[in-house]
Formats: sequence, structure tokens, C-alpha cells
Amino acid sequence: MAWPPMISNITTPLLGLVDTAVVGHLGTATHLGAVAIGASVFSFLFWAFGFLRMGSTGLTAQALGQGDDRRVRELLLQSILMGVFIGLMLILFRAPLIDLFIHLMAPSADVEPWARIYCEARIFSAPAVLAGYALMGWFFGVQYSKGALWMLLVINVANMALDYFAVYGLGMASDGVAWATVFAHYIGVTVAGVLAWHKLKGFSGHVPMRALAQWREYVALVQVNRYLFVRTILLLLVMLFFTAQGARQGDSILAANAVLLTFLMIISNALDGFAFSVEALCGEYYGRKDKANFKKVIQLSTYWALLAALILMFIFWLFGNQIIGLLTNVQSVRDDAALYLPWLVFFPLLGIWSFMLDGIFIGTTSVKQMQNTMIICVVGVFFPVWYFSQHLGDEGLGNHGLWLSLAVLFIARAVTLYWCYLQNMKKGVWFKNQ
Repeated sequence: MAWPPMISNITTPLLGLVDTAVVGHLGTATHLGAVAIGASVFSFLFWAFGFLRMGSTGLTAQALGQGDDRRVRELLLQSILMGVFIGLMLILFRAPLIDLFIHLMAPSADVEPWARIYCEARIFSAPAVLAGYALMGWFFGVQYSKGALWMLLVINVANMALDYFAVYGLGMASDGVAWATVFAHYIGVTVAGVLAWHKLKGFSGHVPMRALAQWREYVALVQVNRYLFVRTILLLLVMLFFTAQGARQGDSILAANAVLLTFLMIISNALDGFAFSVEALCGEYYGRKDKANFKKVIQLSTYWALLAALILMFIFWLFGNQIIGLLTNVQSVRDDAALYLPWLVFFPLLGIWSFMLDGIFIGTTSVKQMQNTMIICVVGVFFPVWYFSQHLGDEGLGNHGLWLSLAVLFIARAVTLYWCYLQNMKKGVWFKNQ
């Protein structure tokens, strides 16, 4: 089950990679910085509602394990409607939101106007992006991961073509990159909707209108999603803070960190392919109360995920500088990115454990524990480590300390979630002790 989500997830950072590569060859760090700021803003803004993906997967997988076809249908439609509604609200309140994020990111005077133009265009993709999250979560929940693969492949192929056309055909810059992404998402979610309609034919029953029209019918989704929302907000605050601290060190460091964060996106999205499979299969076996297969899925998927992490480490170690060269031809950015590249070489091995544990807790919808451990790790680990290491690095700029803080956060998340996992298994929280 892991290879389709792995491939589909690897295509996700291609949106950022292609955007970075296109503007990275315009001969200035200004547009690269604008895309870095804009991409960070929308990573935060959109993925704050990533519960539409995660909550849908866990609940759908459990309904599948319980043989509740009507609930499977209901969760798809409810999640899509919730995503479209939230997306329209984001567009409605776009002006204060963009002002707030631009203020928080504090880009330089050269970068700010282009970052604002990027954001004002990109916000119009919100309904398509959030509906896409719901569709993707449902695809994983019913173990039709090829549906997510096709949706993301279409989005990224369209984005590549439209990026090139907007920048080199129409003479646009970071604004063209933003509009290319908007149109690509609407094309992709349309394809996903068609695939979901065909998949629904395999499930019996129908969804009554009251399940879609009355708010109390969304209670289960909201209960799961409120904890995922807080957990995701905290993680995205870390990434927003990371980018903002890079911006305060100058445009070159900001752009270099943007290039290296593309590596991190590749790592997380590739290894999450195994985590998504764990969500679906653990959710199904949890719904069936099948402890033996539940543990077997965790064991086998972790072995394969660890192998994938080691392969990524090897690739970054051998070809990291060449990948940086593909992403930008600005020499100062290349030099700074090469200086901090060693941190990225070890991130696959640091991150794999928390990714897999996330999959287990989402599949069992034990999301309150995910929220609580994230609070501990962000407030009690990330920010204290950053505070005491913020002057670590050349000329006291602290970028090494910034990367150290992120690495320690990954380790802390793995340790705290694993402790919760052991407690849940020991005390029979998920399965009654025999």
C-alpha cells in the first residue's frame, strides 16, 4: 500500500521545488525570497486545516473495518463540504490574513511587495486545496491510495506547465508562479472528484440530506479535528518561526533555508507514504479490534520506512550540492545552502519515527495525545533549545542553532509519542488486555 502515497507525496514538494527552480533562475534572490515567504504563509494557512485529511483517513478507515458503507459515503461528502466552506471563508477574510502574515514574517523592503502579490493570488486556491485534503484523506481511508496519486500527479504536471508558461511565456515572476498553482489545484481536485464518484459505486446505501445539512451530524469530525487542529497549528508555528528567523538574517539566508526546506519537504512527504498506509491499515484493524494484524502492520511498515530513510540520507550525502545547484543559480544562496546542508543529511533518520507514530495515532483517532505531546515538544523543547543556541554559527547569526532546534524537535516528538504508544498498549486503551 505504501508506494502510491510515497510517489504522490513526493510530488507534493514538487510544487515548491518547481516554483523555486523557476524563480531561482531569474538572477536575483528577491523573487526567490518572495516565493519562500508566500509558500511558508500558505503551508501554515492551508495545513492548519490538515485535519480534513488526517481526520477523514482515521474515521473512514475505522468505518471500513466496521463494514459501515453509509458512514464511508457520509464522511467523504461531509469532509468535502467542510473544506469548501473553510476555503471560501479564507478568501472572504483574505486582506487581514495576508496583512497579519506579512507582518509576522517581516520580509525585507525588496521582498515584501512581491510576497504580498504572491499571497493575494494564491489565496484563491483555498477551496480546491482544502477539498483536495478531504478527498485525499478519504482515498487513504478506503485504501485507494492511487486516487491520491492521480490527483497530485495532475496538480504537479499542470503546475509545471503553467509555471513555465507564466514566467517565460507571459513574462511574469513570482505572481505568475502563484496563479499557476491556483489553476493547477482546481484541475487536480476536479480529477479527484471524478475518481471518488467512481469509487463510491463500490459502497452500498445512500447519505440522507440531513447528514450534510445539519451541523450536529458533523460532531464526530469536529471532535477528532479540534485536537488535530491545535497539533497542526503548533507544528506550523514552528515552521513559520523558522522562516521568519531566516528572514531576519538576510535575504540570502532566507533563500538558502527555503532551498533546504524543499529537502525537508521531500523527506517528510516521501516517508509519510508509509505513515499513510499505517493510518489506513491500523484504522481498519482497530475498527475490527484485530490486535495481531495491528501490530504486524506497524512492525513491517517501520522496517520498510527505515530502509527508505537510509536511502534518502545516502542520496542527500552524495548529491545534495548538485540538487542545490538545480534549484538556484544565485551563488550566495548556493554557498549558504551548502553550509547548512549537513543538517538535512540526517533528517530522514531523525524524522522517520515520529512520522510512523503519527500514522498509528491518526488511525486510532487518539489525536488528543498527539496534541498534548506536540505542546510539550514545541513549548518545552523547540523554543528553549533555540533560545540557548540562537547565536550558534558563523558571525553569531544563529542559523546552525535554528537547524539544531528543529532536529531536537523531531527527536522529542518521537520519544513522547512512543511513550504514549507503550502506555496505550500496556493499559489496553486500544485493545482489551486478554
